[in-house]
Amino acid sequence: MADYEPPKVWTWNKENGGKFASINAPTAGAREDKALPVGDHPLQLYSLATPNGVKVTILLEELLAAGHDADYDAHIINIGDGDQFGSGFVAINPNSKIPAMVDHAPAGGSEPLRIFESGNILLYLAEKYGAFLPQDVAPRTETLNWLFWQMGAGPFLGGGFGHFYHYAPEKIEYAIDRYAMEVKRQFDVLDRQLAEKRYIAGDDYTIADMAIWPWYGAVANGEAYGDAATFLALDEYKHVQRWVAEIGERDAVKRGRIVNKSWGDVQLENRHSAADIDKALGVTA
Repeated sequence: MADYEPPKVWTWNKENGGKFASINAPTAGAREDKALPVGDHPLQLYSLATPNGVKVTILLEELLAAGHDADYDAHIINIGDGDQFGSGFVAINPNSKIPAMVDHAPAGGSEPLRIFESGNILLYLAEKYGAFLPQDVAPRTETLNWLFWQMGAGPFLGGGFGHFYHYAPEKIEYAIDRYAMEVKRQFDVLDRQLAEKRYIAGDDYTIADMAIWPWYGAVANGEAYGDAATFLALDEYKHVQRWVAEIGERDAVKRGRIVNKSWGDVQLENRHSAADIDKALGVTA
């Protein structure tokens, strides 16, 4: 590969983007006038079953399983088709990233609230329903330590390692080595934590687990970035593997991970009631 010398001022070459060249651009804002659908429930989620989207639908299903009045509509946003650049979506997330949510019945009876960034949605819902986030300051802080750890670490796993190892149009040894090293380090961080704790933040299952599991569980299970699990030798992380398996067996996790999914054996593009998930999973009364 020829040496690359950066120009003094970068200019956008829209053909140089690999798989995502058709939707990537250096500018923000709406690209078309497109309203969002609105269902019957106060909580309206606009998302896709990527790891960031799955975080939120797992929490929503866990809230319902725990008896909270957290029913919701989930509308698919096909990011490959550019749905995230429609005017309606940009109005609730100017960053044009899934997931985004509108709460039409927020506490205090205020106007509908937009909530974007997956970590913020988890925090908002946990506080709204008083669930999966400890109230005492020490365990609450520890939970938030790990929630924000995922928000900071995830881009190295996805946009870094995942992109250069699996999606980039050419394999760049330096980039793959750089991000493989970092992802291995992150798995070691998790493995050391889980060697002493049942769940990420301690003895209780929290939004920290729900944030981390969709990303690191998918890679550990061989469900993301081709043969990344083999390449990274992720079977070495025994405590992570134990945790991944335990979380994956939760009924709410099985339900939440198929919402807004448009690929694979089990699909559910839009969710408006529990019956929609039951039907997709083949659950009978």
